[in-house]
Amino acid sequence: MKPVASINRRDVLKGLGAGVAAPWVVPNLLAAPPSGRVRHASFGAAGMAGGDLMSFAGHPDVDIVCVSEVDLGRLEMIHKHLADRKIKVYQDWREMLDKEGKNLDTVNVGTPDHMHAPMAMSAMQLGLHAYVQKPLAHDIYEVRRLTEVAREKKLVTQMGIQIHSTAYYRIAVQVVQSGAIGKVKEVHAWSSKKWGDLEPLPNRSDPVPSTLNWDLWLGVCAPRPYLADYYHPGNWRKRLDFGTGTFGDMGCHIFDPVFKALALTAPLSVRSDGPAPNRWNWSINSVIHYVYPGTEYTEGKTVDIHWYDGDERPPKDVQALLGKQPMPDQGSIFIGSKGVMLLPHVALPVLLPEAQFKDYKLPRDPGTSHNKQFIDAVLGRTRTSTPFDYSGPLTESVLLGGVATRFPRQPLQWDAAGLKFTNSAEATQVLRRTYRKGWEVQGLS
Repeated sequence: MKPVASINRRDVLKGLGAGVAAPWVVPNLLAAPPSGRVRHASFGAAGMAGGDLMSFAGHPDVDIVCVSEVDLGRLEMIHKHLADRKIKVYQDWREMLDKEGKNLDTVNVGTPDHMHAPMAMSAMQLGLHAYVQKPLAHDIYEVRRLTEVAREKKLVTQMGIQIHSTAYYRIAVQVVQSGAIGKVKEVHAWSSKKWGDLEPLPNRSDPVPSTLNWDLWLGVCAPRPYLADYYHPGNWRKRLDFGTGTFGDMGCHIFDPVFKALALTAPLSVRSDGPAPNRWNWSINSVIHYVYPGTEYTEGKTVDIHWYDGDERPPKDVQALLGKQPMPDQGSIFIGSKGVMLLPHVALPVLLPEAQFKDYKLPRDPGTSHNKQFIDAVLGRTRTSTPFDYSGPLTESVLLGGVATRFPRQPLQWDAAGLKFTNSAEATQVLRRTYRKGWEVQGLS
């Protein structure tokens, strides 16, 4: 396996175009690859992309055909674990799709957030089934378009919120929907992570590592100097143009069981009571409040959902409901009419008060492999549990919170069908960015 050299920028692949949304076709009714084997490509070779790649490589019915990676110094996982697979490596993902698209069935996308949608859309336009890490995209408009095109082309899709398929979250959803804590009145969710930065970016330019194609890394974003330790390989999450902050990173995980258990749809409104981001970076210590339409699992016509990150936490009276249970660093509290459920991130739920639920037995659920489920759905054996028609609206909700942080203390009224805020044209403009010239993607630009 020999990494290819950097190539000149090509025209972005043009797809077949995007049409109107169509009824979702359940994945297990779709035709499986004729050979019975799934030919797979990965956008990214390290980090989450590398982890997903290894998981897909472990599926007995998958052949890893190729990988794209803008930093050829991050191929260690392939060299160490997959050297015998004869995997083709491209530095430019567009060249990979151009040359290998006809030889593929599926892709996974695990790059920085700003490139999720361009890569996934380009692959989907070629008819490829897509597994995309959370958040589904950087902008709400991109999320909506990916969801619509997945329906139109009847593709198997899965967002990489792998904890969704674990026993922990599946059991929590069953507890809430069984009525064990009654009708849910409100939910508080939080993460202690701090994917933000209060300081301005330094006014300098650092040497680009010899293994990294910086122009390809920037992708659809405007050119700018390379800054060591500020973007690649991890701190891009803090930057407005490339990441989605703490909420975009962890909200898709921690809001997931809330969204699923309560069968939530689009929120009616969102408000941020925390600090605004600066010109370059997401803020930290967010406090975001949503109002959602009520469902069969909630009390009242609406239900309030709250998010906190960094050093912020739910109010003291909410924390007091936990009794002797410690507050985890990340998790959620469901307040019901008959009790409370604490769901620590990646752990089993705890029902409170303890004395009231001392004899309660949690449901049993073995969980499943999120990545394996995707491949099995492509082969017609099952369905994915987080297809874009589920994970799209979930991601939109999370990203709405990010938009709200730019307009502190302004209740933003959301029109999901119209993809706009009814009381803020300025906030509506934030829903969609402009790609730099030469990087347009049909269906997104």
